[in-house]
Amino acid sequence: MTNQLFESALGISAPWYVEAVDFDADQRQLTIAVDFVAGSRFGYAGVAGEHPVHDTQIKRLRHLNFFQHECFLEVRVPRVRLPDGSVRLVEPDWVGQLNGFTLLFEALVLMLAQQMPFAAVARAVNLSWHRVHAICSRYVELALAAADLSDVTAVAIDETSYRRGHEYLTLVADMQARRVVFVTTGKDASTIERFAAYLDEHGGTPEQLGSVSIDMSPAFIKGVNEYLPEARVTFDKFHVVAHASKALDTVRRQQQKLDPQLEGMRWTLLKDADKLSLAQLTDLEALISQYTTNRTARAWLYREQLRDILERKQINVVSEMLQQWCANVMRSKVEPMKDVVRLIRRHFDGIVAWTQTRQTNGFIEAINGLFQAAKRKARGYARFETMRTVLFLIAGKLDFSRFNENAR
Repeated sequence: MTNQLFESALGISAPWYVEAVDFDADQRQLTIAVDFVAGSRFGYAGVAGEHPVHDTQIKRLRHLNFFQHECFLEVRVPRVRLPDGSVRLVEPDWVGQLNGFTLLFEALVLMLAQQMPFAAVARAVNLSWHRVHAICSRYVELALAAADLSDVTAVAIDETSYRRGHEYLTLVADMQARRVVFVTTGKDASTIERFAAYLDEHGGTPEQLGSVSIDMSPAFIKGVNEYLPEARVTFDKFHVVAHASKALDTVRRQQQKLDPQLEGMRWTLLKDADKLSLAQLTDLEALISQYTTNRTARAWLYREQLRDILERKQINVVSEMLQQWCANVMRSKVEPMKDVVRLIRRHFDGIVAWTQTRQTNGFIEAINGLFQAAKRKARGYARFETMRTVLFLIAGKLDFSRFNENAR
């Protein structure tokens, strides 16, 4: 009866059966011996029919814990003789993708690794860090090899640092599916070339991309123009406004040396007005009332005007208003904001495109934040391959179920 209960719990069915159960109280370890009925014949992938057993091997597989006791299956695995005379090992259908585990155990590791650093997962399941990493890496690579990118039409591209010393990786996210689809080293134009080649390898073409959201990196612009020929470039509105905010802060720092009332005003000027306290709003209104004589006040107004223009949805209206805004700023004496004008004029079409695509890098930047948080929890990942695995576990929305029906 005990053996039948374990057969039911493990999902084992004929011709397999539980032959014996051994519990080591001192080691808190449960070992379950699994065998097959004598005389059984087994199929082998790619070869018709069922084949006689030639001999057997014992495999020891880690399984899910039973009541906090480590559980191992010791399985007598058959080798069958095929019609051509060759002998092949037949794996039971509960054996995992990595030698030494059951599918259920690997599914547990994958689930935990999507929420915890590898070291924490290793402690939870009593494995080494390297074994946890090996399971996750194996499944990620299987899922990526089978990925179909034929329906990807709009992407966001961004870079993030992964090691000290200015070492970067580039991420590409499918904006419709809200998932990372490609990760590579570097942040130059060749990263876009590699992504275009990756599309070709996974059912897509570079020409199918109609929209790409990037920052104003010259390398990314060059790469998109060369390797994604049909893609319309969109520069995220929030990046443009961020440049204006940086210019505003520069003006404040310059003026603060002569105007003591600007001390302590940094966050009052940089935050959205609806996030300010009553006292901060009062200080801001007092400053803005001096806009005719105070350059910091004028810089704040220019930033808010730019934000308002980019919120509009009619591309011809935005284009006309943005050109007028640039002309007004260039006639002013707010020098740092003139640098923003020059930036906008260099990237005018991509900035105006925002009004139609409404495509931002917010999603991919949020992924960057999750990745950096995971890196800190893990006290840093040293190798690119590990970072790539972590990024796909966090934000790849990979389908592992075709390799392990328990990993959904």
